[in-house]
Amino acid sequence: MKNYLIAFVMCLLMSTAVMAQDHHSNIGVKGGLNLSNINGNGKADLKPGLHLGLLTHIHLTDQFAFQPEIMYSAQGTKFGGSDNSLNLDYINIPLLFQYMFDNGFRLQAGPQVGFLVNAKTKSANTTVNVKDAYNSLDLGLSIGGSYVFVDTGFGLDARYNHGLSNIYDSNTLNATNRGFQLGVFYLFGHK
Repeated sequence: MKNYLIAFVMCLLMSTAVMAQDHHSNIGVKGGLNLSNINGNGKADLKPGLHLGLLTHIHLTDQFAFQPEIMYSAQGTKFGGSDNSLNLDYINIPLLFQYMFDNGFRLQAGPQVGFLVNAKTKSANTTVNVKDAYNSLDLGLSIGGSYVFVDTGFGLDARYNHGLSNIYDSNTLNATNRGFQLGVFYLFGHK
């Protein structure tokens, strides 16, 4: 699993570097709040978490851009009005295509692949490692919008992530990740 992640990230970085040579691009940092749950797992409440990582913003034309990211993302769910929770930690790689308006607003959508790095249940003071019960790969779709303050390179981002693949490593259980992300980002050398 670790070798697949390394190979995927290396391919992504190389393709991004090749694409960036022909187009204006910026490297950036991003972080913010996750509100996630799991669809198909009974009564589940939103669980707060965080996301943090790097992005590359590549202008393809005046209106279109490609933005690959690599993010640590704390996801999971809280169970039905209790303190019990499922904590899923992923390395997510969204590949976003953006339409850029002239005023700093951007609409974005694209596929996302997630690599599970940790899975634990928590009930009262007891934490149990349950990673073997979950798929190591999570496929999804991201859709949202962002706004960049053109003069500063700082921006705001909001998106919805819709899981497409079963997170359980079982044929008898079926559930998918869902979540909202609110974040801030900074693009180095933004023009």
